[in-house]
Amino acid sequence: MNKSLNLLIGIFLLSFVSCQLEKEDKIDRKAVVQRHNVSNQSPDTLSTLTVGNGVFAYTVDITGMQSFPEFYGKGVSLGTQSEWGWNSFLNEDDLKFEETLRSYDFNNEGRDAKYSVQYKDGSRSAQATEYYRVNPHRLQLGNVGLEFQLEDGSLARLEDIKGIDQTLDLWSGLVSSKFEVAGQPVEVKTAAAQFSDKVAVEVNSPLIASGQLKAFVKFPYPSGKFLDEATFYGNEDMHQSVIVEQDDQSAIIEHQLSSATYFVGLSHSKGEVSEKGKHYFVFTPDASGESFEFSFEFAEENNFKPQAPMFAHVEQESIDAWEEFWKSGAAVDFQGSTDTRAHELERRIVLSQYLTRVQCAGSNPPQETGLTFNSWYGKPHTEMHWWHGVHFALWGRPEIMEKSLDYYFRSYEKAKELAQRQGYEGVRWIKMTDLDGNESPSSVAAFLIWQQPHIIYMAELAYRHNKDAAVLDKYKDLIFATAEFMADYPHYNREEDRYDLGYGVIPAQEVFPAVETKNPTYEVAYWDWALRIAQEWKERLGEPREEKWDEVIDKLAPLPVQDDIYLATETATDSYTFPKWMTDHPAVLGALGMVPESAKLDKEIMKNTLDTVWNNWFWEKTWGWDFPMTAMNAARLNLPEKALDALFMDIQTNTYLKNGHNYQDDRLRIYLPGNGGTLTAVAMMLEGWDATDEDLPGFPKDGSWKIKKEGFKKMP
Repeated sequence: MNKSLNLLIGIFLLSFVSCQLEKEDKIDRKAVVQRHNVSNQSPDTLSTLTVGNGVFAYTVDITGMQSFPEFYGKGVSLGTQSEWGWNSFLNEDDLKFEETLRSYDFNNEGRDAKYSVQYKDGSRSAQATEYYRVNPHRLQLGNVGLEFQLEDGSLARLEDIKGIDQTLDLWSGLVSSKFEVAGQPVEVKTAAAQFSDKVAVEVNSPLIASGQLKAFVKFPYPSGKFLDEATFYGNEDMHQSVIVEQDDQSAIIEHQLSSATYFVGLSHSKGEVSEKGKHYFVFTPDASGESFEFSFEFAEENNFKPQAPMFAHVEQESIDAWEEFWKSGAAVDFQGSTDTRAHELERRIVLSQYLTRVQCAGSNPPQETGLTFNSWYGKPHTEMHWWHGVHFALWGRPEIMEKSLDYYFRSYEKAKELAQRQGYEGVRWIKMTDLDGNESPSSVAAFLIWQQPHIIYMAELAYRHNKDAAVLDKYKDLIFATAEFMADYPHYNREEDRYDLGYGVIPAQEVFPAVETKNPTYEVAYWDWALRIAQEWKERLGEPREEKWDEVIDKLAPLPVQDDIYLATETATDSYTFPKWMTDHPAVLGALGMVPESAKLDKEIMKNTLDTVWNNWFWEKTWGWDFPMTAMNAARLNLPEKALDALFMDIQTNTYLKNGHNYQDDRLRIYLPGNGGTLTAVAMMLEGWDATDEDLPGFPKDGSWKIKKEGFKKMP
């Protein structure tokens, strides 16, 4: 055999072995995802399932629709919500937003800085405060469910639903529900469209032929409460619902409120839609068969086109979109690990990806309870945008994160007006807002600043993905206007020849009063990092560095230290002895973890700080994202076992329900920043950060973890 032939055979064998190894090492993504499918065999108020597309979501009970919304009202509610669906109550007293403003001059600069705060004195200003907190509010668009008639003519109650077998197939986004009513089988398949605010169902049961199974659409009224659970049916005369078009396979219902009008387009198998009561419509299917299809689409305009119900079309749309999602970006497989936490961590990862893709993938920062039920009247909190959005980029899907950055372009002028109202340059991003960038009065939100650097962080991640110059050009104006405020906001302390953050700041750990708080550790570290990145953007674009920004960077107050431990703030010298200061977010840990390591920070001091916080904090008074924040801190301190312990701390607010939601308490039964934070921390622990070269830096190297990973991006 000649040398050339030997060489060819050798190359072939090497290529074959290489291909085999690559095939063996490749993650079976479908297997990973589907081993965490969610199943229900009984009603549970906390185990509802959601289908959706990122800007619209529909949450179902064990019937695969919203048949019993009142039973689930205090659990993971049966919400139908969208990005666009907002309403305001009538402003009958002509209350002005300006009436919520109060002037402050925290640092005796002669400043007349006006903040929108909460008056609680019964005055007209207090009325204005309440009005502009409640309005606008996100709408629960409607309940769409099934009703079952028993042999005695009464409607079935939840306890009449037997033999339940329900599954959410995460790979396809489809819900399959099987159960019995009055001894008869019922099967419901549920799918959400991916390019419209539509859900389609296919229902099979002998009860259809006997006239005992119908579908309904019911419109609740906005509750005007902190939470809206889609179960308030009062105030019937304060809104209107009417069928405006109908034939034997479709109907269009108009719903009109004080400031919002929208439509529901129904497409269905042969049958009839009729008005059963005020805001209550019923579809009665033709009794000639044992199955029907039914789709419902919510929209701001009546632009519906006649079409068949087409469940198969919506089903395929869901299958295709979800398969594309799961095959994109990053994936991880922990199968084979001997650490008993591995399966549960993988479950949380898979379900958190599903939930954030369904509820947090729109063109705005989402509210903390997504598109399920309102919290804070449905309004986004921009300080949570980091926790909602960063993980998309680290998991190799920056386009989803970038979609939500559109908000900053749309709200730019209002953020600029806020900065000007308080006498600052640049833009000050509003903390509690609506989708148009309007401010909501708050005696806490008005003084928060840690939302300010988020746009710099997320734009930096967008750029780092491919280092595309077009990204620099797209976001430069946002970055530079943000940095202008950040350089102008600090107070120059002549005695110390330094720039202080505060007085007048409430930190991420919100227990500190604005009038007494200065130089919170987390905010100082984040401020320093973000201003430095803004200067890097100047250099990347071939522009000169801003002298004022460099001056602030050089003279920004040091991170406050006492007894070799970082304080929560410079003004809280009793940070670890006064109980109140050890509640809420342990944000001091965010100065290393969420925020990259900086020249200002001493890792030994931070390690002492982590030990002190770990041993003394009132962890039962924390929030869901505090645990991944702590994990990121531990990982950067080369404490991987502690990072895992943080992710699995046995605290109620670190609970992850059967459906994957991060449970907080009876008020906040779901909390999506916890899901996003978990995904961010895990990505960091798997792929590392700029200062790391080792693989899997956040996981123990004792052999207890068997990990396959692909597609992740490093954290800064």
